[in-house]
Amino acid sequence: MNKDNNNKKIAVVGAGAIGGVVAAFLARAGWDPEVVCKHQETVNRALSDGFHICGVQGEHHIPLRGVKEIHDLSGPKDVVFLATKANDVMDAGQALLPFLKETSVVVSLQNGICEDALAKILGRNRVIGCVVAWGASMHGPAELEITSEGEFVIGSLDSQPKSKLQLIKQMLDDVAPTRISDNIMGELYSKLIINSCINSLGVIVGTRLGELLAMKRARQVFTAIMREAMVVASAMGIKVEPGGGGKLDYYRFLEGGGVLSQIKRDLLVRVIGFKYRRIKSSSLQSLERGRKTEIDYLNGYICARGRQYGIPTPINDVVVRMVKEIEVGQRKMTPENLKDPVFANL
Repeated sequence: MNKDNNNKKIAVVGAGAIGGVVAAFLARAGWDPEVVCKHQETVNRALSDGFHICGVQGEHHIPLRGVKEIHDLSGPKDVVFLATKANDVMDAGQALLPFLKETSVVVSLQNGICEDALAKILGRNRVIGCVVAWGASMHGPAELEITSEGEFVIGSLDSQPKSKLQLIKQMLDDVAPTRISDNIMGELYSKLIINSCINSLGVIVGTRLGELLAMKRARQVFTAIMREAMVVASAMGIKVEPGGGGKLDYYRFLEGGGVLSQIKRDLLVRVIGFKYRRIKSSSLQSLERGRKTEIDYLNGYICARGRQYGIPTPINDVVVRMVKEIEVGQRKMTPENLKDPVFANL
């Protein structure tokens, strides 16, 4: 790390699974971030014993500079890693404004696509998109487990100076391997699709991925969500990058309308379900903790852009409605939800 970079003022907003790991590993590498923790117990842990991180990257105890609220930050920041839930992005963006310089950048680490909404508050020149392609879980305040390895993918919404992206890459490389993409919206949309399939169906049915995708109707809805999302992407002019670490080419997956093509798709989705059978969707975990899901930034994003471009999205519309009904207690999580008439002809 060169001296100039060591003087950068850095904040991480959100000390959950992803934000907590990012903040801790940045601190371990000497970047000295200030982390906004939301809960006082997490702040106390950060300042005393430190964050306890376990899992596939080994075991660590890493002290941090923690504060409870954004307005408690010590001063203006050069780089902010925004790791709140998608539902909290707008409020966090507004609260960050007094702490940003004209040259500051904010890196969005959310599930779903929040970059457009964030750019309206902060300006497109300040927002850097980021795909988090590794997994972590929070077991309690400052108790975090890295559950799977992977990469970060970063890119600017507009033509940012390469030096800004190189600086962010240098920082995030201390957390996980990081690459710069010239098509960040295509990368973000790729992750959006798989999250819209897995997260939302996990809530509707209320099961882990293995049990979910063992159901034929769930596999059919999975593919239908993806198909609608790709039509919307085409209307938006987005070239969707392969998902699943480059292994899932959505264009190739959806091509062909014959029986053999359908059988191949069904088999592949079943294989995905078996490989990740123990995974419980993050949206389902949110509901179990009494929190709302990020549906508006997942399937809801597909529906909103579909309306904007005149593309019908009946499957995603139903998924959004069901998840919102589940959130407010008007619908139960059950495989019976897959019997909705809109799914009948898939």
